[in-house]
Amino acid sequence: MLHAGSSAEGEAVTETPVALDRIDLVDPDNYVERIPFEWFDSLRREHPVYWHEEPPPNHGFWAVTRYEDLVAVHMDWETYSSEVGAVALEELDEEQLRIRKTMLETDPPRHRELRNICNKRFSARAVGQYEAFIRDVARRVLDRALEREEFDFVPEISRELPIRFLCAIFTVPQEDAPQLIEWGDALIGNQDPEYSAAVVDRVDTEEFKYLQFRSPIALKVFDYAAQQRDVCLDEPRDDVITALAVAQSEGILSEREFQNYFALLMIAGNETTRHTISSGMLALLDHADQMRRLKEDPSLIPSAVEEILRWATPVMHFRRTATRDTELRGEKIRKGDKVVTWYISANRDEDAFPDPYRFDIARTPNEHVTFGPGGPHFCLGAHLARLETRILFEELLPRVRSVELAGEVERMRSNFVNGIKHIPVRVRPA
Repeated sequence: MLHAGSSAEGEAVTETPVALDRIDLVDPDNYVERIPFEWFDSLRREHPVYWHEEPPPNHGFWAVTRYEDLVAVHMDWETYSSEVGAVALEELDEEQLRIRKTMLETDPPRHRELRNICNKRFSARAVGQYEAFIRDVARRVLDRALEREEFDFVPEISRELPIRFLCAIFTVPQEDAPQLIEWGDALIGNQDPEYSAAVVDRVDTEEFKYLQFRSPIALKVFDYAAQQRDVCLDEPRDDVITALAVAQSEGILSEREFQNYFALLMIAGNETTRHTISSGMLALLDHADQMRRLKEDPSLIPSAVEEILRWATPVMHFRRTATRDTELRGEKIRKGDKVVTWYISANRDEDAFPDPYRFDIARTPNEHVTFGPGGPHFCLGAHLARLETRILFEELLPRVRSVELAGEVERMRSNFVNGIKHIPVRVRPA
């Protein structure tokens, strides 16, 4: 755990190489205290494309840690496919992959077909129409939280805003938000015992192998999705669930694809933005000069949002699978090899970001890869995440004279999500 006054992201590390036998990017326990940035720094310098062993039943993967190489992999989907394997470290057999496949595990043209179902609802224009609603929700969330001098920032603020908006674009009851949060935490937090009763590396989850994240909670999410679809079919609306229901009725989605699509949007639309906001708050707490600068000059909030996104990198990696023998930075990659691109490393690459361990709310340019580097898999919710993060800090900062840590910061046990579970704060209102 991190103690009050400590840095959530660490500081620039020594240039002394780390012995390869000390680097273990797989074990989720290695991310509980902090992100091991010294490992990524060493890999970028010494072994930028590195064969990383894994415990069975997995077979290992190529760890890609440099910005330039991550971009090359993600822009070449014909060589580095999302479709012939999963996008996480877990290795799936053909039946598991077929049943659990989401939009993430597809390549064009199928990916474009699936993305187009909801694409227009997440455009800058469509999302912008909700700005007044998001701002109203943010104000109400802050009104409630700031009634107390001390509270936990994550459950009281950063977890509340994204799920409330998600309920709005899904057109599901706002009173369902706490349940959706709990389900989302159990799915994406499947390596953390605080969130999941079926921790994947600690208990036998074989009976759940056909479910998202090998979690029994997926069944509850699927049932909820079906219930909401039935409501939409009785009373069609211009919302996300209706769009998914129509796509299913037109044969674009199967029943399981409908369920998986809903679960993907529920998680991606809530969890990643929540962890971005949490990391942003912690970064400002750890860098008082930047907090002060932002309060004095709110015009910097848009650039601060981009720096928060770079700093947070809520999804630490995504996997691709080689479709043919190829070569990357002199390493021979064989057909079928897993190729794992580490966003958390690319966003600290000194060749792409001068002084990458400096949190600078005015950093420009800031071509981070938090949403991906472009290409077919660029994050569908990028506009939404930016808008929610901007509005939250626009509304929060004028209301507080000071904010300080009031206890231990607790991180999620995960090798996939850079998540923060608890940030106790003490606030003095403006």
